[in-house]
Amino acid sequence: CGYNLRKILRDLLSSLITRWRFSTQSYMVTITHIKAAWKTGVLQGRLNNRTHWAKTYLKKAGLLSQPGRGVFQITDRGVQILENPPTLLNSAFLKKYEEFRDFHQAKPERSATSAKQEDGNEVEIVERTPEELLYMGYEELRKNLLSDVLSEVMQMSPGFFERLVVDLLVKMGYGQSGADSGTVLGRSGDEGIDGIISEDKLGLDVIYLQAKRWEEPVGRPEIQKFVGALQGKRAKKGVFITTSNFTTKAKNYAEFVDTRVILIDGTRLASLMIDNNVGVALKEAYEIKRIDSDYFLEE
Repeated sequence: CGYNLRKILRDLLSSLITRWRFSTQSYMVTITHIKAAWKTGVLQGRLNNRTHWAKTYLKKAGLLSQPGRGVFQITDRGVQILENPPTLLNSAFLKKYEEFRDFHQAKPERSATSAKQEDGNEVEIVERTPEELLYMGYEELRKNLLSDVLSEVMQMSPGFFERLVVDLLVKMGYGQSGADSGTVLGRSGDEGIDGIISEDKLGLDVIYLQAKRWEEPVGRPEIQKFVGALQGKRAKKGVFITTSNFTTKAKNYAEFVDTRVILIDGTRLASLMIDNNVGVALKEAYEIKRIDSDYFLEE
């Protein structure tokens, strides 16, 4: 019946996509191994990721063997499962095998969402791979940090906030290196201009900044004032940053006005601060490593 045929993992992935008619979205969705924190830059397709973990689980349970690199083969135990398949082949089923229990007990106990039936027994609902659990944990930590950063900013003085936005733009790479790249004007500046970023040593190309530490949404009139100040400077571009958000009319006006104006609301501000290490410090860093297949190639 062909059970003993050896299969190559990459061929299996293609077969799965064809057999189950996976959409592009379902197998091209990527998991970033938390590049901001771990900076591995590794991307894995969700289907590819889960297929590799399924192969690992089946191998640990003794249902598959691996006679060669990237090649796997069903075992006699696996054939028995195929001939009498369970309703659901998951971790709960694989725990009937001692080898898999030994493997699974060495891992964190919670790798799945669970729920209790009426009889009190716990059943697994959705299992997630270790990479997905790491990503979900990172997203939750980042979400909390975004809120904390914005809360801290709101407690600072308007002058501190103006200095912050200049520091952020410089940290993002705008302006020349050195102390003179960004200047805070504050009350001494022209109406509607709180800071200046010089993108060249002579100041021929300048970005003008407006910073509003507000709780209420910024409306169109404030953007119009800022655009007027930019036109008075014959400026080509400006950045308006607020701790709150912008009304729809404000966004529409900024989008269609001739002067290039970028709007940054509170959520994006906090995100940019985290990404560029402004007001935050690294607590811990983890490296996610994988097998280097090229190293194990033999001539």
